[in-house]
Formats: sequence, structure tokens, C-alpha cells
Amino acid sequence: MRALDGEKDLISSWDSLAAQKESIELFFEFLSEGEDVQDDLTREIESYLSSLEDLELKNMLSDEDDHRDAIVNFTPGAGGTESQDWAQMLFRMYQRWGDKQGYTVEVIEHQYGDVAGIKSATLQISGQNAYGYLKAESGVHRLVRISPFDSNAKRHTSFCSVFVSPLIDDTIELELNDADIELQRFHSSGAGGQNVNKVETGVRLIWVGTLSDGTKERVVAECQQERSQLQNREKALVLLKSRVYELEKQIKERAKAELESNKGKIEWGSQIRSYVFHPYNMVKDHRTNTETSDVQGVMDGDLNAFIKSLLLSTNNQTES
Repeated sequence: MRALDGEKDLISSWDSLAAQKESIELFFEFLSEGEDVQDDLTREIESYLSSLEDLELKNMLSDEDDHRDAIVNFTPGAGGTESQDWAQMLFRMYQRWGDKQGYTVEVIEHQYGDVAGIKSATLQISGQNAYGYLKAESGVHRLVRISPFDSNAKRHTSFCSVFVSPLIDDTIELELNDADIELQRFHSSGAGGQNVNKVETGVRLIWVGTLSDGTKERVVAECQQERSQLQNREKALVLLKSRVYELEKQIKERAKAELESNKGKIEWGSQIRSYVFHPYNMVKDHRTNTETSDVQGVMDGDLNAFIKSLLLSTNNQTES
């Protein structure tokens, strides 16, 4: 049904473009007859180009998992409060982005920092092509700013890892050995009624195993969203499998890139973007060199320019 909805959405978008094109042609006819419709024509063309750009983005999402919902995990780097505060800022940025796209944004797990920010957090962003748009956001995000926690007002550099994985469903077969999974219980800190702080409803699953390329991995998934421990355990298992599935996808993509001699691959752990608040304002993506001075706009969720440029770059590399 999700795939069918995606196809219907594409057809609807094409039909809408065709209608806008006819409207533009009609305005040109009015203009040639001396009617004062220049402002209306300009607005219609701008709307048409914006719709065309949106459709272009959708058309580039051809991977089998692009249509899925996205799981976004945030892990601060070394630096204590500084990095934890930066993780909170990124957490808010992706929430804002999801809201602007009309997606459903849920907080699956959120651990507050000792002073400010977060120690770790997980978002589920649900909607058509959510993973397709967000998959390229995996990597290390770097912040340069005057620290609000430094009384000497010195410039600090902070890092936060963002890991995006597709939310798996029954169509994906992924078996994990139960013996490789450790279960930990803890008191939830989020909303959920009086039961939350009295009973260990929060669940943490830790998987230590070997991936298909022989590498050892330790993957952690937490959930404290639901009221019961059983529900949180089921949700945490889905998150755990989603992250292992994404790691396996990256192994396949790296192997494919090596065969195709494609140097534009994206690897977990690479620094993908810098956000500079001082001594000047700039956000720059190091993979495409896309940059903007509108730092506040980006932190409020205006990420589509970066997403589009990377999709175009990846698409061009695939075609060549």
C-alpha cells in the first residue's frame, strides 16, 4: 500500500504540473491580448518551478527502502556539555524539518544531559519517502561557535553523530540470534503517567554480533515511549533490527561503490557538514560544497537545499 501510495502521489504531482502549465499558457495568451496579468504570470511560473523541483526530488528516490519511515539516532561526541547541547540543537532541527514536510515526528528515546542538551536521543519520522530524504544525513555534524557555557567566551568546536536507518517491516527478513541480545530495564523519564517512574518500563537492547563482512558490531536501541515494558521491548527490537539492517545496507553500498570505482560514497563516521556560528555565519556540506549563510533557517529545519544537492550528485554519479 505504501508503494501504491507513492505511485499515486507521483501521478498526482504530474497532473498538477500539467494543470499549472496550462494555466501559464493561458496567462501568456491574456498578456498577448494586452491584459495586465504579469504579476499573476510571475507567481504561477514560480509555483510551477517549485512544484517541478519537488517532483524532481521524488523521482530520484529509487532505492528499495527510500519509501520507508526513518529512524534518526543522535550521539554526542567527546566534549561533555558542549557536544550534548549541540546534539539537542540537531534533535530540534530534524524535528522542525519533519514538521515542515508534513511528516509525523515521534520521540522514541531521549536522555537529558547532566547540565544541558542530551546524552542520546532517537526520533521516528514517518511519511512517504522519509528515509529516502534523510538517509544522506548520516554522519558527523560539526559545530563552531562561542560557547554559552564558557565564562571566557572562547570559541569551541563540537561534534555529534547522526545515524539514519529505515524502519523495517514484515517485508524485510532479518534474523538476530537471541543469545547475542542483552536486555536492560530502566525507569522511563518521559510522559506516560504515574506508572512511568515507579516501574522499570524503559527497555534497552544491546546486540553484539558479526555483520556479513566479518566485522564485529555493538548496536544499542532504547525505547521509553510506551506505557508498558512489553510494548517498549517490541519497539526497541524493531529499532535494533532497523539499525543492523542499515549497517548491512552500507556494506552492500560500499562493495558496489568499489566495483563501480565510485569515490562519492557516504560512510558512517565521516564528517559531512559544518555549522559555523562564529566568526561568521555559514553552513557547508563537505560532500557537495553546498553552503548558505542562513544559519538560523537551517537550524529551523530548512535542509532541502542540502538534501537536493546530494541526491543530484549521487544520481549523476550513478548515471555516469
